Amino acid sequence: MRQLELDGVFLLAQEDVPDPWAVAIMVGIFLVVVLGLISIFLLGKYFNLWIRAFVTRAKIDPFTLVFMSLRKVNPNTIVDAKISAVQAGLTNIPTRSYEAHYLAGGNIQRVVRALIAAHRARIDLDWDTASAIDLAGRDVLEAVRTSVDPKVIDCPDPRHGRTTLDGVSKDGIQLKARARVTVRMNLSQLVGGATEETVIARVGEGIVSAIGSCDSHTQVLANPTLIAQTVLRKSLDSQTAYEIVSIDIADIDVGDNIGARLQGDQAEADVRVARARAEKRRAEAVAWEQEMQSKTQENRALVVLAEAEIPKAMAEAYLNGSLRAKNT
Repeated sequence: MRQLELDGVFLLAQEDVPDPWAVAIMVGIFLVVVLGLISIFLLGKYFNLWIRAFVTRAKIDPFTLVFMSLRKVNPNTIVDAKISAVQAGLTNIPTRSYEAHYLAGGNIQRVVRALIAAHRARIDLDWDTASAIDLAGRDVLEAVRTSVDPKVIDCPDPRHGRTTLDGVSKDGIQLKARARVTVRMNLSQLVGGATEETVIARVGEGIVSAIGSCDSHTQVLANPTLIAQTVLRKSLDSQTAYEIVSIDIADIDVGDNIGARLQGDQAEADVRVARARAEKRRAEAVAWEQEMQSKTQENRALVVLAEAEIPKAMAEAYLNGSLRAKNT
């Protein structure tokens, strides 16, 4: 009986041991169900975005949207930007470029709008250049707008306290000019190119130099375009972010007669120099006179000393018998 009981327990224990294949199948089914639920959840979450990208031919698959979230990229921003670009005809920008610019801290919407504006205006601007301009801290959209619609800047800049550019012609007359410079953005030089302040400084220097090269102030007043033409020939927009379209002299006034003032100042300086030289000569004459008086006194003293030696010499002559008194 005991043996039979042990055999029964052994058979029962054998029946309770699970089959390894069955366990593996159950685990596989569980993982498939879990992955399926996760996929359904994720696809349901990004289904609307995928539908928008699909119907607009943006070509972004659902798994790419899921991986964007894993890479800490906002899928809504990428989808909106790419849809705008594709609808405008910019179909050659890969999705990874949008993601890379987003992760670098750039403004994707601003770059896309700039590319769209450049594409419509037939301006040569690619994604790499636009994204580089944006990452450099420049407003790429404003740059494109300035390329399409040139802006006018005042020279000199009144914000810095000066209202006129003062130059002096060869006849010594001061001329006070104000200029308006029309510029458009040079996108190829925007990264690393000089800014608006450099353009204003170069134009101001050119205007002052052009006024100084004129023989007469009346020549400038009669034809102010001579200044603009002279400045434009100097290629002042080289290595700058702007291209100078035109330079217009807004106003030019006659100032002081700097030449006459300088001549007067020179004459006064010459008078002071002459007076100084005359005073030097007078002082030298007085010193010479004092020196002569001193020498006269010195000579008189020598004469007195010599006269004092005569009695002494006579006494010695009497004692020596060299000098005898004459008997009368």
